[in-house]
Amino acid sequence: MEAITIKTEVNAGLDKVWDYYNNPEHVQQWNAAHESWHCPKAENDLREGGRFSYRMEARDGSFGFDFGGVYTSVQPGKSFTYTMDDERKVSVSFVPEGDSTTGIVVVFDPESQNPVEMQEQGWQAILDNFKNYAEMH
Repeated sequence: MEAITIKTEVNAGLDKVWDYYNNPEHVQQWNAAHESWHCPKAENDLREGGRFSYRMEARDGSFGFDFGGVYTSVQPGKSFTYTMDDERKVSVSFVPEGDSTTGIVVVFDPESQNPVEMQEQGWQAILDNFKNYAEMH
């Protein structure tokens, strides 16, 4: 299956965007596709060979899952790649556009359980939630 690409532009500088995207205390604030979900736990060891683990849960407690993986490369302030626990590959790139805007491009391998459009919409919703959080705080 072909990789899926999502992207956004954040009206904030690169240093802030990088920190908010990777710092667990911030990740817990934005890492959900819908307001009915949240991320009560986040751990992130952002280095090659380091592991991240995010707990995603429905706010009503009806469902939850762990989302995690291992970093395969990290270029601070620029990009990182990781392999998810189910062996799918993901790359995230940060592209400064002047002093106050940062582009983010995420490319990920789809899984085979859900339609590609649903996966694209879900990941884009999370990225949009990040954009809103970073611009408001």
